[in-house]
Amino acid sequence: MASTDPEHNEEETAAAEDEDTGAQVAPIVKLEEVAVTTGEENEDAILDLKAKLYRFDKDGKQWKERGAGSVKLLKHKETGKVRLVMRQSKTLKICANHLVIPTTSIQEHAGNDKSCVWHAADFSDGELKDELFCIRFGSVENCKKFKETVQEVAESQHEGKEEDKKEASSTAGLLEKLSVDDKKEGGKELVKESSKTEDSEKKEEAPIAAA
Repeated sequence: MASTDPEHNEEETAAAEDEDTGAQVAPIVKLEEVAVTTGEENEDAILDLKAKLYRFDKDGKQWKERGAGSVKLLKHKETGKVRLVMRQSKTLKICANHLVIPTTSIQEHAGNDKSCVWHAADFSDGELKDELFCIRFGSVENCKKFKETVQEVAESQHEGKEEDKKEASSTAGLLEKLSVDDKKEGGKELVKESSKTEDSEKKEEAPIAAA
């Protein structure tokens, strides 16, 4: 006669499940371990902060978002060179990749103490391009830390080549002519160019020929 006690039935079921049948089930798919390299194995991170990066579009004369993620300053263990690398948080796509050289200059974003701008010869797209970047942090403290660390690294590097000095002059010229307007138009931040060009200034200063 079958037992009607539910507790007794549960004990019998558990005993049957615990019984070792000796059968071995092989996995359907065998996965092999793959070594993933990031290119950062020979570098030490001296700074790692969350931020959002923008690139200035010269043709459209406006800032375009490059991505949000982690910005790092990586120092090479052998050469001592430091590069700035930023990857998007979800896709890990590189949106900034360039060396911090002695002429690198970080300036605070006009009217926004959580952001700063700088010029660099960037290689994130697979080819060297002169870019004007703007980075925005979640706090004033992180922005200040980023700016101070980059400046310290730039000062600690050896004197750059003549090309680096020319790049610094170009950077200074761009930063003088561009002022960032925090007002948004259509959800995009705009950059205004200076109203007077060098050609117009030369025309105004040209002497009048004698009759």
